[in-house]
Amino acid sequence: MSFRLLSAAYLAVLLLLSGCATVDYDYPKELSTYIPPPEGNYLRDRYESLTKGAPGESGFYLLSDGIDSLAARLLMAEQAESTIDAQYYLITDDNIGMVFLGALLDAADRGVRVRLLIDDIQTQGYDDGLGALHRHPNFEVRIFNPFYTRNARILDFWRFSRLNRRMHNKSFTADNIVTIVGGRNIADEYFGAREDVNFGDLDVLGVGPVVTETSEMFDQYWNHQVAVPVPGFTNVPEDTSETMARLRARIQKARSAFEGTQYLEAFSETWESLRADKDTSSLIWAPYQLVYDSPDKSDKKKAETAPSIITPLRDSLGSAKKEIVIVSPYFVPRKAGEVSFKEVIDKGIKISVVTNSLAANNHATVHSGYVPSRKPLLEIGVDLYEVKANARLSGVDRGGNGAALATLHTKAYLVDDDTFFLGSFNFDPRSAYINTELGVIIKSKEIGTQVLESMKHKQHDHAYKVELDDKGNVVWKDYAVEPPVTYTKEPDTSAWVRFKVGFMRLMPIKSQL
Repeated sequence: MSFRLLSAAYLAVLLLLSGCATVDYDYPKELSTYIPPPEGNYLRDRYESLTKGAPGESGFYLLSDGIDSLAARLLMAEQAESTIDAQYYLITDDNIGMVFLGALLDAADRGVRVRLLIDDIQTQGYDDGLGALHRHPNFEVRIFNPFYTRNARILDFWRFSRLNRRMHNKSFTADNIVTIVGGRNIADEYFGAREDVNFGDLDVLGVGPVVTETSEMFDQYWNHQVAVPVPGFTNVPEDTSETMARLRARIQKARSAFEGTQYLEAFSETWESLRADKDTSSLIWAPYQLVYDSPDKSDKKKAETAPSIITPLRDSLGSAKKEIVIVSPYFVPRKAGEVSFKEVIDKGIKISVVTNSLAANNHATVHSGYVPSRKPLLEIGVDLYEVKANARLSGVDRGGNGAALATLHTKAYLVDDDTFFLGSFNFDPRSAYINTELGVIIKSKEIGTQVLESMKHKQHDHAYKVELDDKGNVVWKDYAVEPPVTYTKEPDTSAWVRFKVGFMRLMPIKSQL
């Protein structure tokens, strides 16, 4: 077949599959904003009085345990009386995803206004269910930056410059009184519920002024042009009762899947403890800065001038006097980053980086972008730690899945011992220049000390220290055993896996990682 005929045949197939696919960015949608809770609201009565004694501060509580973090979200959904705003990069059609969605649907059923904003990266096959939720009188769904072609998304490749830009933010807010931000998406592996692999992650629960700022951020994204209601990109029938019935059955099946399990036993203990606990003294009150990208970053033409999370992060890191500890599962410094690290170290400031080992990394392609920087960073004095695939994650053992592969997913840094950032931002080009990100910088010696002690413990027990041997070769030291063990190749990996990573290094894709 000639090239011309082949091209014509391909184009015909392309048009057939994509049909008249389109996204209506002008689809009618009402401008909506957060609603302050009325007097007598349960969450308001519980937390609002606390803010009066701490002007300019908010109360924070770290959620390192996946089961605790899930219970906190579901309890917030149960206790919400006015509104729930949920914003996530992905919500997976697995048991945790369905349980979470069920909590939102239960709230909507009792009259709570639910606004659910999801990036479109992993919603393929979800359109019917999203349409059913859209028809619920108290449940509205918008999809951020939707694909045109719903069931063959690779056919949208010519729109790469737009579709490459994803909303990576994660926030969950109830009644504009309590919010959770951090690194967790909504899927089994983020909450210690998988038998094969689980993610070590971290969220922070916040009350006080930070909640209103988070709600204002949500409103910016919710009302942005690329946040499209479901009928703006797919046909939604007037009668979705059968689809809704199937969705509710799927939710019930997911809930039933946990019956009689160790996971449910651990969850129930946390749930009952949180419900009964009226003491909010565990909150740490501190000055803070909510930091995030403008949703305009999703538009390549506007991205360069859009307000960026990079500015406050750079300022925060630039305030270091003694030490910087960076935790990033996907760590891909470019040459300019290596130069910046050297400038900081030359000032006498220590830098430590904790990232995934190859065996623990769920994105080998990203690891291929990190590998070339490893030796240069060691040569200038950066301390590198790579998390082991058999690391013990908080909450996973008590949930019965302690034998699962571990993957670091926390995105955080600590400056000196009193400035802590937590959010969705990875130290890689994608977070810096392509995706939108969200996080909070907390100025607290108490939180900083708590985090630093945890980091130091995990560096020793759950990570390899990467060093240079006498010949300048990269080696991995396991100091958790006595005597320490030295590895000369990426620990716990096969020659084939290492070969694939080496091959990926040849590909010109580092700017996309």
